[in-house]
Parts: sequence; structure tokens; C-alpha cells
Amino acid sequence: MTRTVHSGRWTRADRAAHPFRYLPVELPPGTATLTVTLDYDRSAGVLDLGCAGPSGFRGWSGGARSAYGIGPDRATPGYLPGPLEPGTWHVILGLHRVGPDGVGWQVTAETGPALATPPGWTSPPQVAAAPSTRDSPHRTLPAADGLRWLAGDLHSHTVHSDGALTPDELGLLAAGRGLDFLAVTDHNTVSHHATLAGASARTGIALLPGQEVTTSTGHANALGAIGWVDFRRPADDWLAGVEADGGLLSVNHPLAADCAWRQPLSRRPRHAEVWHSSWLDRRWGGPMAWWQAWDVDVVPVGGSDFHRAGADAPPGAPTTWVACEAARVDAGDVLGAVLAGLRAGRVAVAAEPAAPVLLRIGDGRVGDGVRGGHDDDGHDDDGHDDGGHDAGGGRAGELVALGADGLLLADPTGRRTAVRGDRAVLGDARGPHWLEDHDTTVVALTA
Repeated sequence: MTRTVHSGRWTRADRAAHPFRYLPVELPPGTATLTVTLDYDRSAGVLDLGCAGPSGFRGWSGGARSAYGIGPDRATPGYLPGPLEPGTWHVILGLHRVGPDGVGWQVTAETGPALATPPGWTSPPQVAAAPSTRDSPHRTLPAADGLRWLAGDLHSHTVHSDGALTPDELGLLAAGRGLDFLAVTDHNTVSHHATLAGASARTGIALLPGQEVTTSTGHANALGAIGWVDFRRPADDWLAGVEADGGLLSVNHPLAADCAWRQPLSRRPRHAEVWHSSWLDRRWGGPMAWWQAWDVDVVPVGGSDFHRAGADAPPGAPTTWVACEAARVDAGDVLGAVLAGLRAGRVAVAAEPAAPVLLRIGDGRVGDGVRGGHDDDGHDDDGHDDGGHDAGGGRAGELVALGADGLLLADPTGRRTAVRGDRAVLGDARGPHWLEDHDTTVVALTA
């Protein structure tokens, strides 16, 4: 067993010089586990915590934990279990916030035999297998032949970063909310990815792998079964790497307090979280103005950013509807179907799974080659969606509002049209459109 101690005081000058510091820890051959503890005055600042081995990244917990353990078959959530190769490891400290008097700190790293319980480790939950919810009587929206609208949420967290629930607990909550899929996007880690297939089978909802790439100048969700994205690299590298691996990068909560998007990019992602749970008063037009100023051809998505009950919006608030290839869904490839639908721009965002929704339906030929659906009133409806995208001003096609009687359809020019009926066909239009109430509260939107 070995013990290594580092200590000191970080100052604002240190933070300005470089936000990340690397403390070496030597692991001798035969080391079974590494345990690290960080002590500092949390009233003086915020220090993030992570780990890298000789072969690269082994985990991140940011400011959510003060200790972690890594062993051959288990690790603290947020960290990757596996053999500990001998050589120089590094405890990573992120100088997230440093007060005027600096932050005194001490890091203690210990090696030893296998740990029975790493810090923060939770036993796999005993969750009885639940039947699949994909064929349950969830709300069904009209879709073209071969497509099926799935209700989901593209932003959530578990105990693998700063969330309160395990993947199983989160899956049960989201399934109970009427969602078909939920992206699990823990901060700067992919340790949760290995748990999602089992949790999906046990809870009856498709839990999709993601990572919230998190920095002090903006966050982005990397969606897909891809490797870890290095948040210390420039955002251009995130975008290029995610796309090369077959994933999708979406800018997160661009107007949300101190984590608003301020990352420079030479090329913008096609997706952005226009509707985020931080949009507390939807009469405020900031997110809509940002969307139109950033790029009207960006595909808007929504995310609850759920961490824990009582502190955040629940999963599905807002709900991101994606028109997916039914054959892929039936074959169990929900991830592939959702990513394909997102790339094609077949997306609508609503306040809740059962709330009014605004769909863009194809090329203006409603009822041509469609498969009927059921609105909330149980009546058969038709729709048509070809997934097209017009680079000069958004996707074209007729807009269909469901459950929106009495609301107003708004467009970027300021024009508003009254909606009449539970299923209203609103004409062929391009670009961002949304439904709003009499007091300009945004109720639903689509690209």
C-alpha cells in the first residue's frame, strides 16, 4: 500500500493561467485499487475532481464528489473500473471557481487491495423486469408510412455525475411519465453507458447513451454510443470527433445563467437545446430570439436536465418528439432510429408528453400515403412527413397542430394565426414556428 499527499492553495492567478492541474501518483506493479480524497474549503471556491491513467481518461465527478475509488471490477460512479496499469497516474483538479483569498486544498491518494465498496458506489438495484412500453397505449401522433413519433427527453443525469437516481430509478421515472426514450447525459463521463442496456430492459424505456460535455463557457450533449469526448479540447474538436464516431452534438441551454454558450466554433452544430428547463417563464422571448439569431436552420430540441425530484423539471418537461423509422424501432434499434430522425429534422418540442404539439407534416400533401394516428380525442387522423430540409429557410411542409384549439400559431415575422379545432392543418410554411397562448407563452415549437 502506498500513500501520496499533495496540498497547497490555488489563487485566482492560478485559475487564470490554466483551469486544470494534474497531480502525479505513482502506482507500483500489482496495484489493485486507487482511492483519492479531496479536502478543501467549499466556502472559498469550487474544485472539480477527476482521474487519468497512463492510457488516458478514467473518470470525472466534477464538483459533485470529494472522493473516488477505482478497482478492477467496480468503481465510484463516474469512473471506469478495470485493471490499474503501473506507472504515473494523475489526479485532475479543475479550478472551477476560486475566491479572492484563494482555495486551500489537500489531495490524498492511496493504493491497496481490492475495495469492497468504492466511495459513492451503489449496488445494482433490484428492479423487476418491466414489459416494454413501446407498444403500450402512449400518445400516438399521425405519421407517414414507415415512421413513428416517439416521445423523449435528450438531457438527464444520474449518480454517475451530479444526479440523485441510478439509471434504473431514472428509467422507471421516465417510463411512468409516458416517454419512449431518454438520453442519459452525465457530465464529462461515459461510465453510465455500460449500465444502460440492462436498465432499459428492466424498466421498459430506451435509455440512450450520451455525455454532457461540460465547461465553464458552455455545455453540449454528445449523443450516441461513442467514446468519451475530451471537454478540455476546443469545441471544434468535440463536433468533429462526435460526428466521426457516428454521434450527434447539440448545444445545450445556450442562455442558462453562468453555463450559457460562449464557446467559439468555426462550424455550428445542426442541433441546439432551444427549450430547456431553465426557461422558467416562456413569455420571455430570449430562447426564440437566440434561435433565430444563431441559425434558423438549426434543429431545435428540448431537455429537462433532470437531476433530482423537487429541484428540476421532471423527465419529459419539455418533450422532444422525433419521427423515427418504425422498422428500426421494432427491431430494437431505438438509438439509431432517434439519431436518424434528429439528423433529418423530424422533430417537434412540446411542454409535456400530453401537451399540445406542432408537427411539420411533409410537403403539403396531408393524407397522401399516410398511416393514421389517434389524437387525444381518439379520432383517426392522417399526416405525411418526408423528413425534408430546405437549406434556405427551414423544412417545408404543412403544419399540423394537435390539441391546440384556441392557441395562436406564430412565425418569425410576427404574424399570428388562430388555431381552431383539436387537429388543425395550418398551411405550407418554412422556418421556425411555434404555438403560444394569449399572453405569448410558448406552448410548442418546430423547425
